[in-house]
Amino acid sequence: MPSLQGQLLIASPSLLDPNFKRTVILITEHNAEGAAGLVLNRPTDAEVAEVVPPLEPLVDDGEHVWMGGPVQPNGVLVLGEFADPDDAAVPLFGSLGFPALDEPEDVVPLTTRRRIFAGYAGWGSGQLEDELAREDWILEAASNDDAFTEEPEELWADVLRRKGGIYELVARMPEDPSVN
Repeated sequence: MPSLQGQLLIASPSLLDPNFKRTVILITEHNAEGAAGLVLNRPTDAEVAEVVPPLEPLVDDGEHVWMGGPVQPNGVLVLGEFADPDDAAVPLFGSLGFPALDEPEDVVPLTTRRRIFAGYAGWGSGQLEDELAREDWILEAASNDDAFTEEPEELWADVLRRKGGIYELVARMPEDPSVN
């Protein structure tokens, strides 16, 4: 399978795992050894200033940490949109990447937007491919705006609507079909 880096995984309605129900994940790495990504639509209640004060200069006052996934939830990743993608310490796709954090204040002039995630989603070798074969996930190309959504509770449905076709109907499914 070609690399899915830069693609979105949209949880299918049948995926009921509480870690991933109705999530949208940006795949940040995918190779023969496995895959990793960031959940884009799960902000936490914790403010960056409270949880990781050294990274406070990277974000606006009151910005919250986002739950990137269940793997290493005490670890922090900073996703940035770079004016020049060559400035990313770890380029992802397009102008998105992970900055070097030796001097957090140096990241701000290199980037147009930044978001701080706790943890990430991870898959071992072949695991993501098996989940895709079971149709646990729906694939869609990512845009930078997906990673910096201001309406996380709408991202799942918005991306499905953007995909079009039958997925426009899926986007309208209630979270609990029994209330339909």
